[in-house]
Amino acid sequence: MYIVAFIKNVKDYKEANIPWFMMFLLLYTAIVLGNFLIVLTVISSRSLEICYASTTAPRLISDLLAERKAIPLWGCMSQVFFIHLFGGTEIFLLTVMAYDRYVAICKPLSYTTIISRQACALLVGAAWVGGFVHSLAQILLIFRLPFCGPSVIDHYFCDVLPLLKLACSDTVLIGLLIVANGGTLSVISFVVLLASYVVILLHLRTRSSAGRRKALSTCGAHITVVTLFFGPCIFIYLRPSTTLSVDKTVAIFYTVITPLLNPVIYSLRNAEVKKAMRRLWVRAMKLEER
Repeated sequence: MYIVAFIKNVKDYKEANIPWFMMFLLLYTAIVLGNFLIVLTVISSRSLEICYASTTAPRLISDLLAERKAIPLWGCMSQVFFIHLFGGTEIFLLTVMAYDRYVAICKPLSYTTIISRQACALLVGAAWVGGFVHSLAQILLIFRLPFCGPSVIDHYFCDVLPLLKLACSDTVLIGLLIVANGGTLSVISFVVLLASYVVILLHLRTRSSAGRRKALSTCGAHITVVTLFFGPCIFIYLRPSTTLSVDKTVAIFYTVITPLLNPVIYSLRNAEVKKAMRRLWVRAMKLEER
């Protein structure tokens, strides 16, 4: 079976889409460069958004100037799979980072023992496995649906909820299963994150004011990223299988804007990143002098 989904743009004329093309091209370039800078400075950085943003931004940019904005069924399904693979893995990694902050603040003397290299590898591997299982479940729910009629989705990229509107059969049960899979995953992870920070705050009551400020500063970047990422995801995937006009704006926020802001947030709030960037800059200046 082969289906073509036409992705609607803000306006129908290519000339009118040129400003949008330039804006999203600049945003995507900033995402790649910002994260690549972090890769250069801190190889073990845990919040790289390049793969996640690359599942949607390049296609969005090319469609803004394309006359025929079509995508085959296999391409649409691939986009759905990788969006949820990288998005689900990011959710699990953010949860793992909350556990890392808990151990660092509440059990500092045991940190190197608990968060060993083996433990880090196991937690990261578990996050990828969790993201894969989540994505596989999403794709299996919609892959066998019969599609007929107008193959047009009112969205910037392929996702499970817009695709449900193209199905010829009853999708109420599948919509509920998608909410149970995606929405519940986001909510449970968010509750775990909140609980970890409640425990951290209770533990910090016994610290001095200087100790509390230092501990909270290490959590500031993580809390900001969690808020920016989980808010839109919960809004989109915790509702029944319905789509709203505002969904496209929210989707742009968590697939483009949030990955753009994350490198800036981590760089500005992480002293180690700033020191590493400073060393990289000094090394580059020395190379130019030679």
